[in-house]
Amino acid sequence: MKKESHERKAESKDQKKVVIYTDGACSGNPGAGGYGVVLIYGGTKRELSEGYRLTTNNRMEVLAVIKGLEALKEPCQVTLYSDSKYVVDAIQKGWVTKWKANGWYRNKKERASNVDLWERLLVQLERHQVTFQWVKGHADNPGNERCDELARGAIAAGNLLEDENYQMP
Repeated sequence: MKKESHERKAESKDQKKVVIYTDGACSGNPGAGGYGVVLIYGGTKRELSEGYRLTTNNRMEVLAVIKGLEALKEPCQVTLYSDSKYVVDAIQKGWVTKWKANGWYRNKKERASNVDLWERLLVQLERHQVTFQWVKGHADNPGNERCDELARGAIAAGNLLEDENYQMP
């Protein structure tokens, strides 16, 4: 057991350290939505964004995190900044793990939302070492502000994709 733990630490020491900022946006909720991601590794910055015809803000917040992590070509140590309490609390407070253990129910009667996205995110959290940091939205954080611009720009650009797993309540 100790050896396994030591190997994991040694492996993580060699992993690249990446910073990711994410944000989701919606014009109406539900409505047209988009996400924005800024990945920073050393002196390199990469930006990602896409827009969707009909979705929710929470779906775009989770999708932004997924897309940022999926863009990494190898396992990395990631510091991920999000202004979504929904995302950060679900991970840091263990809600998503509890929902999964309960067959994707939040409690005895209420089904968890966005299960398809949480399942994708959990796969990425197994692959990468991720530390989530909540940042206040629209509070002059350059990384968060840029992600918001990217997400809103993706909505405004048109050519919106179909969020195939979104289901109207």
